[in-house]
Amino acid sequence: MNHNLSPQLQRSWFEKCVDCTCLELFWPNPVINKLLNISSKSTDFSADSDDSVYNPLRAESLLRRQKSETLRAQFIDTKELRVSVNTWNLGGEVPPEDLDISEWLDTDHPADVYVIGFQEIIPLNAGNIFGTDDTRPIPIWENIIRANLNKIQPVNTKFKCFSDPPSPSRFKDTPNIEDEVVLESDIDSEQQSCTFNDSALTINSEVKVEESVNSYKNSKSFENFLPLESYLKVDNKVKPEVNWLEKIDLDDIMYRKRKSQYVRIVSKQMVGVFITIWVRRSFRKHIQNVRVSTVGVGAMGYLGNKGSVSVSMSIYQTHFCFICTHLTSGEREVDIIKRNTDVNEIYKRTHFNLESNAALPRSIKDHERIIWLGDLNYRFDLSYEETCELISQKAWSKLLESDQLWKGGSFDGWTEGTLNFPPTYKYELNSDEYYGSDPKVGRRTPAWCDRILSYGKGIRQLSYQRTEDRLSDHRPVSASYMIEVEVVSLRKLQKALTFTDAEIENYGIIAPDAPDPGR
Repeated sequence: MNHNLSPQLQRSWFEKCVDCTCLELFWPNPVINKLLNISSKSTDFSADSDDSVYNPLRAESLLRRQKSETLRAQFIDTKELRVSVNTWNLGGEVPPEDLDISEWLDTDHPADVYVIGFQEIIPLNAGNIFGTDDTRPIPIWENIIRANLNKIQPVNTKFKCFSDPPSPSRFKDTPNIEDEVVLESDIDSEQQSCTFNDSALTINSEVKVEESVNSYKNSKSFENFLPLESYLKVDNKVKPEVNWLEKIDLDDIMYRKRKSQYVRIVSKQMVGVFITIWVRRSFRKHIQNVRVSTVGVGAMGYLGNKGSVSVSMSIYQTHFCFICTHLTSGEREVDIIKRNTDVNEIYKRTHFNLESNAALPRSIKDHERIIWLGDLNYRFDLSYEETCELISQKAWSKLLESDQLWKGGSFDGWTEGTLNFPPTYKYELNSDEYYGSDPKVGRRTPAWCDRILSYGKGIRQLSYQRTEDRLSDHRPVSASYMIEVEVVSLRKLQKALTFTDAEIENYGIIAPDAPDPGR
């Protein structure tokens, strides 16, 4: 095949030369979709099952966006969320099941939302690139993430008691008894709970004693006493309608008590690129319109060994987009051009909500808050020796001057935190030495390949760091943000919908008083 052909021409050549009917006889559908660049549905992702009312596909109907900023200001408040964004190229390495990633996730500063992106979660061999996706590492990583997030202490634990008050006249009757532990994030003023909707339990225990044994004389000898059973007749009467001992589901109770405070709202894999997003359980109901989009820019211009997996969602009334990418590698000039082309292809081919008529984002730039993370693979315009010398001096600003990411204009308008840590690629496995310290083995010039960028207003970065996990030849990177979201204020909305008497009279809504016919 002529590799100078455009991806569109390559695909056309492939479709004409290979009969799709024959392919279907021998290859499973995922392989055909991959070879013919047939994108998966935007709703094709996995998430934690839940018994709540959460529905990731339900459109946000509470508020339709208005063109008038003045009108929206009448019933919109803003609040900030803490969002933790994390990226790591795993090099196809499988982690130990007890891997501690708490430092990478910065669990000492709990977030409301955790966005975690991996590259090369499986080895990029021919079988994985052209065949069905190997999903075996996914549950291992998700269990590790769940275990580390579950170690986080609740931000605010509240205990509510709904038992009958001392003075019923002061309070309304409460028909149910609910024992609930409320795990709240700082951003949620409502009280969310995992409740037991059991009816009030009433046990009437009557203990009958036939003979009093409260005198000293009666206690001198045990000969005059009847057996204990004859003195105590215990009659525990349980009303039939509350015979809960037989009906109670202990497994369900223990499940509810064990519920983790973070839940997975989306996971999506494309070959080696994988993104998963976790949120506080109490915060889950505020997230809607979850969609995914995959774009392959690898082999033949569209296979998924390189490319992006993007997630679109609404948090309260604000549209977010998270783009996890793995761009073309290499240090040659042609590789720089190809990386910029990859970015432009991702912009052009990432689509959401095409089947919906609602006013929802359809492309990346349609969103209000955008985070781009992953192994972007941009290098330095420096030699190996020059790069290592600047690293030894910790001259990060000098290195940044030679960084290729900001050249070519692909990320104009984007923002990145201060890079004050060493380049994250490429390391010897299980070592702090950069790969290539031995010239006989071959060299890779160190680079800040692993990056996290943001786009949009209302994004305030708190931290940007790497951690020293040695599992792969990359070091993991994380960033924390405080991000503004728009929230409907029911108080303001009610006020906006309430007319004063003067306003009603001014608009002529009420007809003037009719004249008295008796006059």
